[in-house]
Amino acid sequence: MTESAPVAKKVPFERTFHGDVVVDEYEWLRAKDDPEVVAHLTAENAYTEARNAHLAPLRAAIFDEIKSRTLETDLSVPVREGGWWYYSRSFEGRQYGVQCRAPITGPDDWTPPRPAEVDAAQAAVPGEQVLFDANVEAAGHDFFSLGTFDVSTDGTLLAYAVDVEGDERYTLRVRDLATGADLDDEVPDTSSGAFFSPDGRFVFYTTVDDAWRPDTVWRHELGTPASADVTVFHEPDEAFWVGAGLTRSRHYIEVGASSSVTSESWLIDADAPTSAPRIVWPRRDGVEYEVEHAIVGGEDRLLILHNDGAPNFELVEVPASDPSATPRVLIGHDPAERLEGVDAFAQRLVVEYRRKGLTRLDVLELSGAPAAHDGDGVGDYDGAYGWRVELKFDEPLYTVGMGANPEWHQPTIRLGYGSMVTPSTVLDYEPATGERRVLKQQPVLGGYDPARYAQRREWAVAEDGTRVPISLVYRRDLVDAGNDGAPGMPAPLELYGYGSYEHSIDPSFSIARLSLLDRGVVFAVAHVRGGGELGRFWYEDGKKLTKKNTFTDFVACARHLIDSGWTTPERMVAEGGSAGGLLMGAVANLAPELFAGILADVPFVDALTSILDPSLPLTVIEWDEWGDPLHDAAVYEYMRSYTPYENVRLGAAYPPILAATSLNDTRVLYVEPAKWVARLRELGADAQLKIEMAAGHGGVSGRYNAWRQRAWELAWLLDRLGLAG
Repeated sequence: MTESAPVAKKVPFERTFHGDVVVDEYEWLRAKDDPEVVAHLTAENAYTEARNAHLAPLRAAIFDEIKSRTLETDLSVPVREGGWWYYSRSFEGRQYGVQCRAPITGPDDWTPPRPAEVDAAQAAVPGEQVLFDANVEAAGHDFFSLGTFDVSTDGTLLAYAVDVEGDERYTLRVRDLATGADLDDEVPDTSSGAFFSPDGRFVFYTTVDDAWRPDTVWRHELGTPASADVTVFHEPDEAFWVGAGLTRSRHYIEVGASSSVTSESWLIDADAPTSAPRIVWPRRDGVEYEVEHAIVGGEDRLLILHNDGAPNFELVEVPASDPSATPRVLIGHDPAERLEGVDAFAQRLVVEYRRKGLTRLDVLELSGAPAAHDGDGVGDYDGAYGWRVELKFDEPLYTVGMGANPEWHQPTIRLGYGSMVTPSTVLDYEPATGERRVLKQQPVLGGYDPARYAQRREWAVAEDGTRVPISLVYRRDLVDAGNDGAPGMPAPLELYGYGSYEHSIDPSFSIARLSLLDRGVVFAVAHVRGGGELGRFWYEDGKKLTKKNTFTDFVACARHLIDSGWTTPERMVAEGGSAGGLLMGAVANLAPELFAGILADVPFVDALTSILDPSLPLTVIEWDEWGDPLHDAAVYEYMRSYTPYENVRLGAAYPPILAATSLNDTRVLYVEPAKWVARLRELGADAQLKIEMAAGHGGVSGRYNAWRQRAWELAWLLDRLGLAG
């Protein structure tokens, strides 16, 4: 192999919009099946491998660290549904999980078998049945992803869907769980997320159009050919995507169509799955809502979470028989709280929301009595709904959310909890008593002690005076911090960011990250605008014609960490993926002098070219996020001013840049980072491209492959921080 950088040839390709003429000399790389393109990508991989050959021992060491800290043979916490406990197993040496179930001992048995009570290395759960072994199913495939996994209400059939290319097109099949044999029913090219009707006669699924947009919901009757499947709903508007599912009560099948700013729902009575859908609220531009079914005082009600005149959303109820009735407000709009979801159980509701950048959970008892709790309830007692009771946690930074709760009448609530120092934890909350039972915490082998690590929140000040939160985690004995927690000396630091689609990067634990922390690296997350950490307002102020706030917020966070003594430009690297890869490209153009290296995973760096082409996957849907540069000259000019590929600067002091991508990615096409690297290199930057030839947007499949991929990236980052020795 050679260390000479590949030089992409130049083929002028002219693009003209709104009177602006752009000559793109690397657009020819879009021809995925062209042997010359494949040869160029292969050469890029060879160059990147040669440039990083010296890191092979470090990559192997990091892989071994991840592996040695992971309990390879393990058992998930079983989830009760119907007459069974469902759970997954992992086995040492196997890439994929194994889905299993075991019979429940009795109708009042709500305590799952504890992993400590069974032999995780053997099938020792009494009556265990293996439902799906992905290791067997993946044999002969370089890539394997299990999408749909749904068991019929009576427990006799399994609907499953797999993708063996990475392009997120799945083949749907149905398996007889008594014999283990697949039925003749098979549907190609579906989306993930199919499910049985409660009576088990039908499977509902979705398909995509040529732009990879889920646009049609279908009903398949078991025992009939796919050609006879019935269209339940089709969405012609290219700005909307569709989906379907069962309400938690299993009384209704909900069909939904959503854009980034508008949504609409229809309901089908689950006991009449062939009946026509009936609309809940007709769509109105800019109004989003989601529907949950509850039974309150013996009456069917629809709980609707919406943002009509309530940017941070409010929760209302209407009669299920008349959704057009005047809504009754249950939880009103609060500019300091972003309502995110509601789950209905037979006896209670659970409300998910966020306040001050952290996720929260409240419980409302439908008997009208307040739930047992260790704090104060909020809201008014009205005889039907109890007070909102917040579940409180002690750590300053954490993430809490609903776990698997399939049973309508269950007396407990399954939760997931974790922080930057606390491994992922599964617990059951007992509303009747207020008791919380930890069922399992992610094992971290090798003597992990959370007390050795610290997490904290810092606040940067953006250009316009906005305060931007930063979450940090580090090892106490390797980062010199004073009594006030401020650093006493600059440390090597990785700054991570995303900032799009109202997606929040919440505090979470990572075994792989320990390989950074244990080498003295501080890991920080910049919670920039465009994400959802601080509510809908935070998101709105980082999209469309305010998108540049995302980039300048990240730069402000980097400058804050330098100015406050946490690190220096020579000791800081940056990372982001997908839309966060766009952030990396924009930041590289804005402030390259602040970083020693930038890692961009599946980066959306040729955003304007993609958003101008409605024939590309998901482009029209994306107009609600980025704006429509095809028809709006102001949006075109704004995007033209920041899209990374078109703003690479000759002579800029770019740090070394690594772009990692996948050939079969349908969300961010490989051609974007390929063109970006070619342009960067042409203008003098040290840029490398690493492309997975058998993977999709989420990278390679299989846990060992994923660990090797992450070890490769972490070794590169550590090398840029001067810690590869």
